[in-house]
Amino acid sequence: MSDPKASNPTGPLAGIKVLDFSRILSGPYATMVLADLGAEVIKVEPIEKGDETRNFPPFQGGLSHYYIALNRSKKSLSLDLKSPEGLQIAKDLAQQSDIVLENFRPGVMDRLGLGYDTLRASNERLLYCSITGFGTDSPHGDKPAFDIVAQALSGVMSVNCEPGQPPNKLGIPLGDMAGSIFSLFGLLAALHERNNTGRGKHIEVAMLDSLIAMQGYLSQIYFVTGQSPQPVGTRHPSIVPYGSFATSDGHAIVACLTERFWHNFARCLGREDLISDPRFALYEARLANRDALESIIHARMTQNKTVYWLERLEQFDVPSAPILSIGQALEQDHVAKRGLVETVSHPQIGDMKLVRGPIRFDGIGPAKAGAPAMLGENTFEILTEQLGISSAEVDRLVSAGVVKGPP
Repeated sequence: MSDPKASNPTGPLAGIKVLDFSRILSGPYATMVLADLGAEVIKVEPIEKGDETRNFPPFQGGLSHYYIALNRSKKSLSLDLKSPEGLQIAKDLAQQSDIVLENFRPGVMDRLGLGYDTLRASNERLLYCSITGFGTDSPHGDKPAFDIVAQALSGVMSVNCEPGQPPNKLGIPLGDMAGSIFSLFGLLAALHERNNTGRGKHIEVAMLDSLIAMQGYLSQIYFVTGQSPQPVGTRHPSIVPYGSFATSDGHAIVACLTERFWHNFARCLGREDLISDPRFALYEARLANRDALESIIHARMTQNKTVYWLERLEQFDVPSAPILSIGQALEQDHVAKRGLVETVSHPQIGDMKLVRGPIRFDGIGPAKAGAPAMLGENTFEILTEQLGISSAEVDRLVSAGVVKGPP
């Protein structure tokens, strides 16, 4: 078996119990962060195949990369929620829980008999979080929602490309993750309020709402100008120079967000005259003459290799970076120094690498993660230790197909 603690007992959320009915990504990411912060997370999974992501290739020792990435430090309870006894087990666990989180379409949990009104009747302190694609009162409410759907409807895909190219989805599943991130904000705020009032509440977060909330200055460009921002690739819609610039053998990122950095960059290029050139002296002038300035930068930077420019940009204190692959990013010195990758032991696979949570308290990050659980790995432990069910009764529930233990 994997590490039975499956949580950080010394984290700031130690003692908080989470019952997790979510699957795939929007939801599991949130509960994984709660586990990183010390909460005990029980992940309820269907008996036959568990979370759908357990079946997504590629695999490591039979365990899906997708499941591994989103389910560290959780306990797995394999349960038939459609059986009366399985439903009662879920209700009994909810009565003991601080947080219930689900990401089904609106109405599904009510039909299962696990809706907010039902569960709060026996646990008024319960925080119940629902992550949906669009929310209960949206005209899209009953439609299925996945990351790319939310990205398309949020407008972010329309600007995520080079000018004149087809729209592209973001390389990371931000639609799913945004729902999880905002649900964490809501849960932690409601947890603070509950400490004062003793009462829980229903937190609702829609993926599409979350992505629209993350448009940042793009939405304000539309409100101010009446025009939708157009795609600019790696460039910035209003700051110049900013983006990816070609070298003789590749590209380098340069980000001159302030006048000081623009002046540093001009000196780095050996073109201090550009600072006083009226075409480029101010933000508005550089934006109006973007093509002319970028042509000058291109002509200069393509004379030397990327490594030359990265060293020179650092020398002149210009915000800059190489463009790394995912593998290069994970292997860079920063990741090693910050301890962002850790190795844990899994009973089926052996050693596996996981990305570690980024939050530190007093300079200390999360405790060592528990390996992602096998399907139903903690079923017997949860039933006997938390609900006081006898071993004989657990055996009967297994035979009846209500619960399932580990393989």
